[in-house]
Amino acid sequence: MLLELRVKNIGIIEDIDWRLRNGLNVITGETGTGKSLVIDAVELLLTGKADEEIIRYGAEEAQIEGIFTLPKKEDSPLLRELLAQKGLAADEETLVIDCELRRKGPSIVRVNGHAVPKVLLRQIGRLLVDIHGQSEHLSLLDTKSHLDFLDSYAHTLNLRSDFSIKDAEFYKAEQELKALEKEEKDHARREEFLRFQLEEISRAQLRAGEEEKLEREKNILTSAEKLKALSHEAYQALYEEDVSGHSVTALDKLNEALQPMKKLVELDPTLRQQTDLLDETIHGLTEASRDIRVYCDSLEYDPNRLEEIESRLELIRNLKRKYGQTISEILDYVVKAERELDMVCHSSERCTQLEELCTCLKQEMGRIACQLSSERSQAAQQLMTDVKKELHDLNMLQVEFDVVIGQKQDKEGIPFPNGESYAFNNMGADTVEFMVSTNPGEPLKPLARIASTGEVSRFTLALKGALSEADNIPVLIFDEIDIGVGGRSGEIIGKKLWILARNRQVICVTHLPQIAAFADAHFSVHKEVPEARTLSILENLEHDSRIKELAIMLSGPQYTETSLKNARELMQKAETWKELHRKGD
Repeated sequence: MLLELRVKNIGIIEDIDWRLRNGLNVITGETGTGKSLVIDAVELLLTGKADEEIIRYGAEEAQIEGIFTLPKKEDSPLLRELLAQKGLAADEETLVIDCELRRKGPSIVRVNGHAVPKVLLRQIGRLLVDIHGQSEHLSLLDTKSHLDFLDSYAHTLNLRSDFSIKDAEFYKAEQELKALEKEEKDHARREEFLRFQLEEISRAQLRAGEEEKLEREKNILTSAEKLKALSHEAYQALYEEDVSGHSVTALDKLNEALQPMKKLVELDPTLRQQTDLLDETIHGLTEASRDIRVYCDSLEYDPNRLEEIESRLELIRNLKRKYGQTISEILDYVVKAERELDMVCHSSERCTQLEELCTCLKQEMGRIACQLSSERSQAAQQLMTDVKKELHDLNMLQVEFDVVIGQKQDKEGIPFPNGESYAFNNMGADTVEFMVSTNPGEPLKPLARIASTGEVSRFTLALKGALSEADNIPVLIFDEIDIGVGGRSGEIIGKKLWILARNRQVICVTHLPQIAAFADAHFSVHKEVPEARTLSILENLEHDSRIKELAIMLSGPQYTETSLKNARELMQKAETWKELHRKGD
């Protein structure tokens, strides 16, 4: 339910803090006092859609805040799921929507403290509140909602969910099949190309790390003469005397130093460590010089091998340009190409499988859709009966109501057991629309084409009464439902509204005391002009003030004691009826 509505700087409203109650909340007041402006504020809060002109003159911004208690999860699963999915379920029990409108700059809408786009706000709004009357926020005028209402009334939502699951499976299989059929013309060409690529890479017999090894070998071959000279020079310096005999090798100098060190050790053993280190160094250099000599002797410039390496590296570079930046990436490409080649080679088999799957799914969908159509048709007959009863109670005997269920034949559609195939969507093969005729002799027309606001509201009340078990929107608002209605019909409407408010919150703007008498909470809107500025004031009426308001509604501002008596009788009569109805429950 809507617990509280705070409105600042909207039209002639400067600041209203409206605390509502469970059941039927009624707003009364003279025309032009701002009653409908309060309802407009609720709609604006739920859509974020407003013109700059609605901001009170002299103010730079307006604010609307609504605090809602959330229905139980089982009563409103879609709302709970939406809030959880968007990360907005900060409090499991309450929902706070805040809308700031600015003359300069964009408006800001927050849900539970989080800024949200208007599209999401409208989604939440449609699941929270249904406004009937002068606004566009009216679910029953949207033909897309008629099927939802009928399925809820018929208790076929689970069956429709089964159909939707099959429809999703069919769509997925159909899309894959279309993609394969579209590519089938290119399959032979693609297969040939893939085989060519795989053969090209296979002939190369690439090995991981091969390129680096070849580059190192290439560097050695191209520098063989220089490497040979340098290694020979190093060997000579370590081990072999220069041919001229003038230079002394490092090993000669070390051996020369070793001899006196050995004699020193004999006299002073403390130099044993240094002598051993010198001896080990001589042995190490001897081994190193021999290794350098072997390396030097092995070096040989081989132009044929160099040419082989250059050719091999060029082949690898060509493959890298086509298939990857490294040999590892080229080998990964081979795996992917082999997988694709396997799919291409077996695509015809997959097409056959998908065709069989689509056929089976369409047959199953046809069976479910046929069952859905049958149950919807039966429920539609009962719904028409229930609505006509409600219309009769509302003294709308001339109104005709029909639920039109249609299917469109389509050879590419889903087959029904009767042998015919019908077009379909994810909710079945049926289109549903509520049709109405409000005047005798006039043809049935779509509900959205009813011109009179009062007729729309009262017809909506009849539908809501019939669909009360199926419709789980927690807050209903009826704006001036009593247009063109007399006192006797007003009493019936009041009873209907009160019954409707037994399992949800109902807000009603009315001019009829016969409706206001059934309120569980009564509020009055009037204008004041302090300091030459018109203000709209909302007041909670209790006991005597409520009787006074009913008397004014009965007789005008110049009410009498008789008017007050009539108002008390009217309210007492409504309270007695309500108490009897509670006991009957």
